[in-house]
Amino acid sequence: MPAPTALRQPSRTLVIAAAAVPLALAALADDVRVRRQLDAARKDPLSGLPGRPDLLAFTERLLDTERRDAAHVLVLDAVGFKTVNDTFGHAAGDAVIRHIGQRLARWTSGRQAIAARLGGDEFAVTAVLPNASALADITALREQLQQPLTHDGRTLHVGMSVGIARVADLPGEDASRIVRGADTAMYKVKTGAQTFPYLATREDAYADTVNGRRTGRTGTHLPVA
Repeated sequence: MPAPTALRQPSRTLVIAAAAVPLALAALADDVRVRRQLDAARKDPLSGLPGRPDLLAFTERLLDTERRDAAHVLVLDAVGFKTVNDTFGHAAGDAVIRHIGQRLARWTSGRQAIAARLGGDEFAVTAVLPNASALADITALREQLQQPLTHDGRTLHVGMSVGIARVADLPGEDASRIVRGADTAMYKVKTGAQTFPYLATREDAYADTVNGRRTGRTGTHLPVA
């Protein structure tokens, strides 16, 4: 007959393994919780969207895939936002930013796309769109974003200037350069130098900047460090 200790050894192993399962599950739960906290920390609390770093990272990854030539980068600026703020107060302005964020999140949901808040009333989108319907899709998005919204019993209206950079038009450029092209295109549409839809050129992607900011954007007056 085997020694009693030999019979008990498998049982002890099972007990140790069983005890390790809750610990592993707890560690997994902690990892998921930390990841969610980090993800939430990266998002703008007002619009609910990530910021420029996540947009650039997504775009860079997309540039390394076979779908790069269907990628489009948009920079969007809310026209009339300052008027809403000055007339109805910052709470109304916050409502506009929140609604734009929600509408962009809905539009990108289910697509190979990301929407981000660049700051203030400027947003950006990177999306894979069929070239045959891309401009129609972007025009439809612009119309959605310009739909009025209700806040505190008032109907608020904002327009939307949209600049488009088609990756296929800017071969060899990195994400930052493509976003700059879309930003310059947006500014040309906003100022009336071009009409929507306007596609960024390589010249737009290499437009001069001041302190890293497109001329005309808030902060260009600051001295270089």
